[in-house]
Amino acid sequence: MNAIVIYWSKTGNTEKVARAIHDALRKTQIEATLARVEEAQEVDFFDYDLICVGFPSYRWRPPRPMDDYLNQKFGQYHREGRVKIGAPRLPGKHVLIFCTYSGPHTGIHEAIPAGLYAGQFFDHLGFTVVDEWYVVGEFHGREKHSTQGRLGDIRGRPNENDLRRVKEDTVRLAKALQSDES
Repeated sequence: MNAIVIYWSKTGNTEKVARAIHDALRKTQIEATLARVEEAQEVDFFDYDLICVGFPSYRWRPPRPMDDYLNQKFGQYHREGRVKIGAPRLPGKHVLIFCTYSGPHTGIHEAIPAGLYAGQFFDHLGFTVVDEWYVVGEFHGREKHSTQGRLGDIRGRPNENDLRRVKEDTVRLAKALQSDES
């Protein structure tokens, strides 16, 4: 089984999660690649068994660099005839969406639409979206956004405990996918 972790991160929150996922995948004997979205332009999604895509939530959507990337890839696959009516499932093709969020206003509800939106690009290609993970991250640049929102004090997040949980969840996911292959 092979995997790629593609991410966009402005402040480092999403990069921490991407690295935790990548490290955990490698510990489960999955051949895994880590790439910033800017480095993934030539990546062919269909070459991977598991694609992990991560980004922060910006106003209920992925940020422009990730949104542009997903739209460009979707357009490419559509022109190549890989987008099929009815989006038939492609056996062995899986996607994990992970989204960091600060939620100075409504918390996770600001992130869920971004995760669902990104998942649709892959669902239309026939990939199975195996999960969406939402990870709290500090709001950099405005302390009150990291201390006075609905989530309380989120300074320093994702912290060691958050990243440990991400690694544990990644190992569980990897083992489940590997047992499905057998």
